[in-house]
Amino acid sequence: MRHFLSTADWTRPELQGLLDRAAAFKSGTVSRALEGKSIALLFFNPSLRTRTSFDIGATKMGGHAIVLDAKGATWPLEFADGAVMDGTAEEHVREAARVLSSYVDLIAIRCFPEFKDWAAEREDPMISAFAKHSTVPVINMETIVHPCQELAMMLALQERIGAVQDKTFLLTWVPHPKPLNTAVANSALLMAAKFGMNVRLLVPDERYRLDERYMGAAERFTAEGGGSVTMTTDVEVAYAGADAVYAKSWGALPFYGHWDDEAPFRAKGKDFMITPEKMALTNNATVSHCLPMRRNVKIADAVVDSPAFLGIEEAANRLPVQQAVMEALASQGAVK
Repeated sequence: MRHFLSTADWTRPELQGLLDRAAAFKSGTVSRALEGKSIALLFFNPSLRTRTSFDIGATKMGGHAIVLDAKGATWPLEFADGAVMDGTAEEHVREAARVLSSYVDLIAIRCFPEFKDWAAEREDPMISAFAKHSTVPVINMETIVHPCQELAMMLALQERIGAVQDKTFLLTWVPHPKPLNTAVANSALLMAAKFGMNVRLLVPDERYRLDERYMGAAERFTAEGGGSVTMTTDVEVAYAGADAVYAKSWGALPFYGHWDDEAPFRAKGKDFMITPEKMALTNNATVSHCLPMRRNVKIADAVVDSPAFLGIEEAANRLPVQQAVMEALASQGAVK
């Protein structure tokens, strides 16, 4: 039984197969792969696009989605093995995962890190526990990676620029008032590298380098399938000749859990907002963001409202790519 926890766990041909199937859904292909089946959507964090697209996607394929507010409408959960449950948690994932598995055919989880202890949180403990104890496939709706978002990103890029092999993909840090999850940046890096792109990581300071798990994986993917991975703090060098620009803000991992110390380094990126002047350095690049996005903080209005912006198409692609994921996982014999 396979889960969909990270694109790192799936080969490029497998991911392309999901993208091709998503494109078929967009072209009108109908699937009843979830006829008589159900999916539990557990949200420990807010959602707009993810909740809507998974619910509608399941319905389109004949299934039923049960949306659970795991931060208020269900019992507080413990995930650690051997935990003495004398705190706020009323139920352990060991029981919750198995009980849900007896009701539904798929389980999807959104659970952001707590921004306290990266050494522990980089192990993705909640969704890992669900995947361990569930008897049905588990889908990642964003934890420390966001694989569904980056399938949508890649589909949008292929639709707009065609074959992406050897194209230059700029993943740029952009300003935000507070440190954010590295999930989308991690996944964008993995996906672009796996598809053979030349990935440039633009950061205000080298302390914003992503976790070595993802940097190392990206370097391995490009070594195997073409492309390259580089990191720079030079804005002009990063934008020069880029074919695709992807915007995301994230917190610097050396300051994880003591974010006040990050402020001076965050200030170095105050001029990193994507502007028409920066985009003029590119090779008529596309530009995108996972949304939600702060206009005129991360990306200037003139760029967001230009034909180069792919954010709306990318968000729309969440529906068909997630249909493709649900269909693929529901086809496994382990699913009821």
